[in-house]
Formats: sequence, structure tokens, C-alpha cells
Amino acid sequence: MSYQILISDPLSEEGIQPLRQTENVNIVMETNLSPEELEERINQFDALLVRSGTQVTRSLIEKGKNLKIIGRAGVGVDNIDLDAATEHGVIVVNAPNGNTNSAAEHTMAMLMALSRNIPQAYLSLKNHQWNRKKYVGVELRDKTLGIVGLGRIGTEVATRAKGQRMNVIAYDPFFTEEKAEKMGIGYGTFEEVIQQADFITVHTPLLKETRHLINAKAFTMMKQGVYIVNCARGGIIDEDALYEAIINNKVAGAALDVFEEEPFMDHKLLELPEVIATPHLGASTIEAQETVAVDVSHDVIRYLNEDTVKNPVNLPSLSKDIMQKVEPYFHLAEKLGSFLIDLTNEVAEEIHISYSGELYGMEVTPITRNTVKGILKRHLGIHVNDVNALFLAERKGILVNENKTSSTQGFTNLITVEMKTKSQIRKVAGTLLNGLGARIVKVDEYSVDVRPEGHLVVIEHIDQPGVIGRMGSLLAEHDINIATMQVDRATIGGKAIMILTIDRHLDNTALKALDRLDEIKEVVAIDL
Repeated sequence: MSYQILISDPLSEEGIQPLRQTENVNIVMETNLSPEELEERINQFDALLVRSGTQVTRSLIEKGKNLKIIGRAGVGVDNIDLDAATEHGVIVVNAPNGNTNSAAEHTMAMLMALSRNIPQAYLSLKNHQWNRKKYVGVELRDKTLGIVGLGRIGTEVATRAKGQRMNVIAYDPFFTEEKAEKMGIGYGTFEEVIQQADFITVHTPLLKETRHLINAKAFTMMKQGVYIVNCARGGIIDEDALYEAIINNKVAGAALDVFEEEPFMDHKLLELPEVIATPHLGASTIEAQETVAVDVSHDVIRYLNEDTVKNPVNLPSLSKDIMQKVEPYFHLAEKLGSFLIDLTNEVAEEIHISYSGELYGMEVTPITRNTVKGILKRHLGIHVNDVNALFLAERKGILVNENKTSSTQGFTNLITVEMKTKSQIRKVAGTLLNGLGARIVKVDEYSVDVRPEGHLVVIEHIDQPGVIGRMGSLLAEHDINIATMQVDRATIGGKAIMILTIDRHLDNTALKALDRLDEIKEVVAIDL
């Protein structure tokens, strides 16, 4: 059988050689098609290969009657409608590892250029100036490199920095002292890393928790004369705070490849001689462009001929019968995972998921994926999805176990998720109520009835008269309205739990005020 493949964005010729060398594949490369022209022609093709230029919309996918696979030669898939692809049984693949080496090398290049003032000295020489004394630099040898985020790229940077005889200390939510010892580097908390480092480089995804992670407060913890490098994501560093830290001589220099808004050309940071910058070049090498094209080409061939892929992004289509049964539980499962990770505020070491009632006879693996996705999204953001959640959990050393029982436990269906962290074991259970939707029905040993949505506050307290009233009055002082309240206790006068649904996020000021009440043992704000 012969397959027709359309390449609608420029790809490296070397990168598509695997396609050209496959006998049952016919390649059509047309990189200047308008959206209308693309929609008109797409029904002729079995596969579509793109970079970031082509917008793979729902309309385009619907018109691709023969489309089986979409390959994105790169990491991001923002230009592809994943929901539409999944609904129409079209698999989407990308190349998540293709730019690892390129990005790590660019980080080291920026680190060295920053330490030796290379761009500034070159510009001076171009202006017919010979300023040897002005551009005296510092050596990397014996300096401490602090790495915030130790994924694929961060790990490669650590290896290269050790080759420069730097001392390396790293922080990552999934990093442990045991892993650090095996790598021959130091381990620390975020605060410890930025306090000890002479150079700091960030390699985290951009999440709600990591936006402006390097902010004014973080700069106050750093050494005087620290150097900052960001070749990861714009927004991890507060650019205004960085500017202030440089002009106040806290930061000796910064090397930036990514920015909060791109193109980045008018910011006051670029006016500072201590700043060097490049226009988002981390993955811009001939080899990286070739590698991502090769990776996605191999996946397309593998899927067309063998029905398997190495780097899937969306959920492979299930039969309609199975999907109709399990899909209603996806939302509940992800919310249970999100609830649990926010409740513990720690990284999972083990995840145990139990299914009971009518779930006993179902294919529950897709539900498990959504649960694990809800847990991992806290630290991995958009990089985790329905397909790769279990793979990423395994790569992070997290044990995932599922079991089923026909016991109803008082519910027609019940999903119970237990998560073990370094210091605690917490549990949450949820169900779908006919006509009423998803509900959280148990938190640890307490019985509740809570919609897993909106702004929640979980309060562990001592069961004493007046606690609820004092807590309500305190929230009122902070102009926070309570929508619903659930209370349960272990014993009279003993431990109890209160779960509130409130109208807006519980800020740190109100949270700390609640935490000061004598009867309250723990307060956790959870946003679902």
C-alpha cells in the first residue's frame, strides 16, 4: 500500500531522508499553501508534517478524510488542535528530544560569553576601541553553577559544566539526594541553590508556579555579583526585577535567549552593558533542525507501517463503545490528581489508584492516565498529556499502581487515589453521581460531598465549639465569601476537616490569618 505525505512547512532535506528512503511513501512538499488551499487538498493525504507555521485547525482535520497522523517537527504543538485530532482518530507525534543537545550547548555558550564579556568586547573592537582592561572576565573553574530544573536539558548542562570543572548544585521537584550522588553533583532546595551559586541557569517549564520564580525576593537571597542565564522560557525571570538587581550591582551580568514577550527589542534590559542576549536561538542549529525532522519522519513511517509510535502527543482513539463508558470519568480523575498534589504540596513517590463498582468491568487505563496527568501537571505543565503521563511518571521514578474491585463501597462507581510522598500518605476518593456530576466524597478518613471545581480551602482543625464561626468571621474580614461548606470529624473533640468553596482564590494574607487560629492545624488553598 502506498501512502501520501504532505510537508507544509520547510523541513531539513536531511531530516526527511527516512521518508524518501521508504518505498511505499510518496512525498509532496508544498510550503506556500494558503489555509484555504491546504483545506482543499488535505483529503488526498495520509500524513501531514508541519513545524510552527501551519495552523492545523479542527476544520482542516475534519476535511482530512484520509488523514492518519500529524507530525510536528519540534516540541510545541500549540498550532495543532489536539482535541479535534483525537476525536477523528488522528495520532499526533512530535520530537521532544531533538533540541536537547542544541539547547544545552547554547546555554554553555551563553555562560562562557557572559563570564568573559565576549559580545561586549567584540562590539568595542568593531567600534575601533582596544579596551583590554575594561573587559576582564571571570573563570568558570571552581565556581558554583546552580541549576534550577534538572530535566533533559538541565542534566546535559550539568554534565558540560562538570567538564569545565565547575561545582554543580541543582534543584528539581523530582530530584533527590540519591540521584545527585549518582550524577556527582550537589542537591539542594530552590533557596539553597540560589544562595550558593555564583552562576544560576534555569531549565524549568513555564507554569503558574514558575512564572517569575526568579523575582525580587529571590535576588535578595543570591550572592553579591551573581550571574544569571535563561535559555529556557521567557517569564521564569521577572525582567523588571532583573533590571533593578543589575543596576543595584546585585547581579553582575545576565545572558538571555528567551523573553516574556517576543520579539524582544525595546526593553530597558538591552540598554545595560551587563546584559547579553540572543533572539531565541536555543534550538536553532542545523543539527537540531535535522534531528527533529528525522525523529518525526521515523515516527510517521512507524505508524503508517506498524501502527506504533515513539513520541505520541494525543490520546490514541478508542472504540466508540469503550470511549462512551470511560470518557465521563476523565475530568473527575484529573481533578482528583490535581486536588491531591495541591493538598500535599510535595512530589509523588507512589500513586495507587483503586476502581470499584461499575468501573470494575471497564478499561480503566485511560482514566489512570488522566489521574497521573493531574498530579504531574503541577510541576510539568503542558509537557504532560493523556498519552505521556505514565511514561513521564516512570521516567521520574514514580510507581503507579492500579487495582479494581467489584465492591460498591456504597457508591455505584468510585475512584480512590492514594499518593505517597517523602513525608506523608494522603488519599482522596471521587464518584460520578447520576445527574449531579463529579463529587469528591472522601479526603483521607473523612467523608465529604464537594464539587471538584473552583476555589477550595481544606482546613484541618480540632473539633471545638466556635471554630466555624471564628473562621467565617476571619474570612469575612478579608472580603472572602463562602459558597459551600463540608465538615466531618474523626471523634468528638478530636481531629476534624472542613472543606470550603469560596468565590475567589485564598491569598497568602488570608491563609496566614487562618493558620494563626489555635484550633487550626493546617490550611491548604486548592484551585481547580
